[in-house]
Amino acid sequence: VQLVESGGGLVQAGGSLRLSCAASGTIFRINVMGWYRQAPMKQRELVAVIGSGGSTSYADSVKGRFTIFRDNAKNTVALQMNSLKPEDTAVYYCNADLWAPVVGTTSYWGQGTQVTVSS
Repeated sequence: VQLVESGGGLVQAGGSLRLSCAASGTIFRINVMGWYRQAPMKQRELVAVIGSGGSTSYADSVKGRFTIFRDNAKNTVALQMNSLKPEDTAVYYCNADLWAPVVGTTSYWGQGTQVTVSS
C-alpha cells in the first residue's frame, strides 16, 4: 500500500492551499484517514482526521480554517487550508489506518509534502 501526496507549496499569509492524498495497492478497508504535520525542531502533530463514516476531528489551531474531505470510493483524502498563517509552515504527512484479513490494522504514511507560508 502506498500513500501519495500532492498539493504543497509556497503561499503568502492569508492564502489557501489544498493537499491531496491517494492510497493505492491492495486495499480491503480504510478506517481513519488524516493529516499530520511536523515543523522544524518540533514533534509531529495531528492536524485533522476523518473516519470512514465522515466524522472529523481537528487540532484547535486549525479549526475554522482547515477542512478535511474524504472520498471512500477513490481511497483519497484532501485537506483544504484557508487563511494560512506562517505558523502553519511544516511538512504535512498523510496517514491512513488500513484493515486487512489476518493482519488486522496497519498504519501507513505518505512521504510528506512541504507547506511554506510567508509573512
